[in-house]
Amino acid sequence: MMKFFEVSDPYYALIKANTKEKAMKLYTEEVADDEENLSKEMQEVSLEHAVKAYIHRTGFEQGFFFKDEITNNLKGREEGIVVMDGHLL
Repeated sequence: MMKFFEVSDPYYALIKANTKEKAMKLYTEEVADDEENLSKEMQEVSLEHAVKAYIHRTGFEQGFFFKDEITNNLKGREEGIVVMDGHLL
């Protein structure tokens, strides 16, 4: 079963992966290098938390009206970065 992981430092990312190790790999490949504290910074979060973080981070103001659709979208996603720090784009 897929899980969601969140990192705030050095750059924010919400990641969907099977394991924390895979999430860490995705982070270091697509967001930023591991500065030796990624394992401590990365936390597993619930689907509900992931939905709220997605809505907040994407600035989707009407997001809560479409919470069910967003939830289904996140459930259906493949492994990967869901949202990352906007300064990196």
